[in-house]
Amino acid sequence: MIIVTHNQHKYMEYEEIFSRKGIELEWFNYEYPELQSENLNEIVEFSLKAVSKILNRPFFLEDTGLFIDSLNGFPGPYSSYVQEKIGNPGILKLMEGKVDRRSRFISIIGYYDGKNFHYFEGILNGYISDSIRGSNGFGYDPIFIPENGERTLAEMSLVEKNSISHRRKALEKFMEFLKNSMESIK
Repeated sequence: MIIVTHNQHKYMEYEEIFSRKGIELEWFNYEYPELQSENLNEIVEFSLKAVSKILNRPFFLEDTGLFIDSLNGFPGPYSSYVQEKIGNPGILKLMEGKVDRRSRFISIIGYYDGKNFHYFEGILNGYISDSIRGSNGFGYDPIFIPENGERTLAEMSLVEKNSISHRRKALEKFMEFLKNSMESIK
């Protein structure tokens, strides 16, 4: 299976999950074009179509956004850009005085099977912590606490995080699709 991403941390998360299932994951390290849109599905669809013209064989890619309720869904599809510009300290500054700290990570996996495009969504509900905590993971992991939890994603091991993550949830749907596709070929 081929994953297309320029993000080494994202590749490592997927590689850990795939290896536990006995599936070899090939990394196509490529910074593909991303549509600037409010809609994650549109972003993934645009990227899938662009990469399919270069890599004319089955592959998948994924985009994730952090959606914070009290910030009207910000940073949402602009999560990478916002992380780069203001980081976790900036998000915590925006959250000062906010009682409602509910948020969610939404991941969309886009899969190109060589002919058609398929999409799989995973959601991890939680809330924004009051401070940066933990040293594992990347991005917003040090400020995101999963629902019914006490630790941030950055305070968890990679295996722990991957057992509950938004990527894992999207990936489970993707794997089920692949399994069903293989069974229908038999």
